[in-house]
Amino acid sequence: MSEEAIAKFTQSVTDGDPRAIARALRLVDDRRAPYLDILKRLHAHTGRAYTIGITGTPGAGKSTLVGALVTAIREKGMRVAVIAIDPTSPFSGGAILGDRIRMQKHFLDEGVFIRSVATRGNLGGLSRSTADIARVLDAAGFDIILIETVGVGQDELEIAKTADTTIVVVAPGLGDDIQAIKAGILEIADVFCVNKADRDGADAAVADLEQMIGMGALTEAARKAGPHGHSAAMALLRAKPSDEDGSFHPKVVRTIAREGKGVGELLERCQEHRAYLEKSGLGATRRRERLERELQLIFREALLEKSEERLNDEFERAYERLHEKSDPYTEAQRLVDALLDMKE
Repeated sequence: MSEEAIAKFTQSVTDGDPRAIARALRLVDDRRAPYLDILKRLHAHTGRAYTIGITGTPGAGKSTLVGALVTAIREKGMRVAVIAIDPTSPFSGGAILGDRIRMQKHFLDEGVFIRSVATRGNLGGLSRSTADIARVLDAAGFDIILIETVGVGQDELEIAKTADTTIVVVAPGLGDDIQAIKAGILEIADVFCVNKADRDGADAAVADLEQMIGMGALTEAARKAGPHGHSAAMALLRAKPSDEDGSFHPKVVRTIAREGKGVGELLERCQEHRAYLEKSGLGATRRRERLERELQLIFREALLEKSEERLNDEFERAYERLHEKSDPYTEAQRLVDALLDMKE
């Protein structure tokens, strides 16, 4: 594709042409040329979309909730894109769940774009191309981008690095949900959603989450208060039981996604967090950190690709030495030295 053709193509993407957007996403997800040139041209058009990550254990109803959120967002007149992270098919390497299976009621809505992305075995549940796909959708003019992950766990902390706001979804009767949150997910949740709230155990799930949030706020206040932190923190929280201390404490929202109940409130809580990010300056800080992190990842990817191209023979010799009596640490250093010694 020539420079002129790439310029024309990216213009079609920023104009919101569905076919151009779909093609750009395929190129980016497959890492096929000229995806880098496309991303370079689109970068200047990014930074306007609001990204919401949705994570939670299997059975919590994330996909149904995402569909209900899409409906609520469209009712407000905003354009929305969905990136559904699906497990990789062991046969084709593609997403097991197709775009057309998800949220069929929105299929003919031009204000909705849905893309399934395979994890390709990535531990965090987020494909390495997810951030780039979100960037394309941002440049295409979508107001909100929803990213639904595979599941929940320590590796899912990655979602917080990609999204502006993270929703952690739990459901009554799934005991592992709360346990998973205790294992570390509390740190990334900006909003908690107790879905399927018409089931037995919903009140207990809400109470558990609110207790955890309270303990988290107490710990943070104690840390800020210094040596006599606990007593000072208790006094502070009694005086300012909400977010009056300038920090943001996650809210718990009940939903019955299949009926659309509570979804409007869930969206409002997300918007409250968005407003907090902008007012506090944390949003700008996160965006800077995200860009710096992406630069590092892009550099590593490019360096690995270039290394494999230029050091093919060196790698083969390193493998031979490794299987004889060498060790991977020595061989890795030899490969780095060989790459640095090479000239164009």
